[in-house]
Amino acid sequence: MPFINVKTSAKLSEQTKLEIENRLTESITLLPGKTSNYFMCAVEDNISMMFHGDKQPTAFVEVKIFGKSTREAYTNLTAKICDILEDCAGVAPEFCYVKFEEVENWGFNKRMF
Repeated sequence: MPFINVKTSAKLSEQTKLEIENRLTESITLLPGKTSNYFMCAVEDNISMMFHGDKQPTAFVEVKIFGKSTREAYTNLTAKICDILEDCAGVAPEFCYVKFEEVENWGFNKRMF
């Protein structure tokens, strides 16, 4: 039930968005108990964003999971997300925020997990 939403100021091709989505799908296993089953992600590009008063490529990433994980797992996933966005979108790690949210109630397919 993980969901990763990437918002970036970088303008990306559809192929690059797909590469980011595929790499995020692989990286979700860095969180114990999470797999690509039920994983969802979105990549929103070309968003007007500024960080440090600078308009260079920037990203804000939200990671929402059902249940809880560890700080170590979040640290590992943060590093991986920053690597992916640097490789694919030219976003330097110091211009990328990653926010984690642990969700207690999550619905799917007319029911609750």
